[in-house]
Amino acid sequence: MNQLLVFVCDGAPVRGEFVSIGSAWQNIVALRKDPPAVQKVMGEFVAAATLLTASIKLDGTLMIQAQSKGPIQLLVVECTSQLEIRASVSLNPDFGEIPDNATLAELLDAEGSGRLAITLDPIDRKPSQTPYQGIVALKRPSSTHPGLDEPIETVSEAIMQYMQHSEQIDTRIWLTSSSQSLGGFLLQRMPDAGGASQYDPKMMAEGWERIQMLGSTITNEELLEVSPETLLRRLFLEESERFGVRSFPIRLVRFACRCSRERVADVIRMLGQEEVDSILAELGAVETRCDFCGMQYRFDAVDCKQTLTSSTLSDAVRPASKGH
Repeated sequence: MNQLLVFVCDGAPVRGEFVSIGSAWQNIVALRKDPPAVQKVMGEFVAAATLLTASIKLDGTLMIQAQSKGPIQLLVVECTSQLEIRASVSLNPDFGEIPDNATLAELLDAEGSGRLAITLDPIDRKPSQTPYQGIVALKRPSSTHPGLDEPIETVSEAIMQYMQHSEQIDTRIWLTSSSQSLGGFLLQRMPDAGGASQYDPKMMAEGWERIQMLGSTITNEELLEVSPETLLRRLFLEESERFGVRSFPIRLVRFACRCSRERVADVIRMLGQEEVDSILAELGAVETRCDFCGMQYRFDAVDCKQTLTSSTLSDAVRPASKGH
């Protein structure tokens, strides 16, 4: 399954999404040999990115990027408005074995160094405009020690905090990940309809609380193994009419990478003649591997000369003689 299902409740101010990702996630995993804890966190970020992209209704690309001095040095997850996903992670070589039960805080916020950001890059953005970026806090006020902060331990909690502060929308999110599949479930309380609504504020508040409680009964195993349509039926098994549940057509999720020989040629041009000549003298060719899909690109001396002297990418790129 590689499916996302959106639903709304006419009888309560609630919008929700289920996502189940199988082969598209396996395409990402097959390229990597990450420790289980790292793989789990990356998978949950992939599920979260997919849910958020559909939730925010972005026409473009949503990127989740994390950097730290902890075990995870850099993590990047991207999802386009077409629900095309890709992900990459780089580990810090200074750390040894990573425990299987390592938390988000242990992987990303060692010594308070972690930085987590969500970037929205619209497809129609002008060159002079910068993408919108929201910083996600990796700490929250302590519930037991007023005035102090404590680390956020899970991806779900980090995403909920982002939605609360950046989008001002009450959000509950459940995420789970295995080596074979990903599962996610999102609930949002939408703004009350005011005088246009046939439901009074008390009923609306009770509906939001009730649906959150129902959502909490869904297990990780169900999210990983059961289709979104079946999960929706189970969620409102006895109360579908009360909440006026409507679902929208299933959307498909797929793995896709946007790397290309043209993009690599553009990077070579940015390096400049002197740097490229230095690489050619040492290695005989400029070679690179895409961190997202593993595609190998090789530019020999002739390729590099054409790239550096051309004015357009199409002029710079000739068919590769070997590899990609």
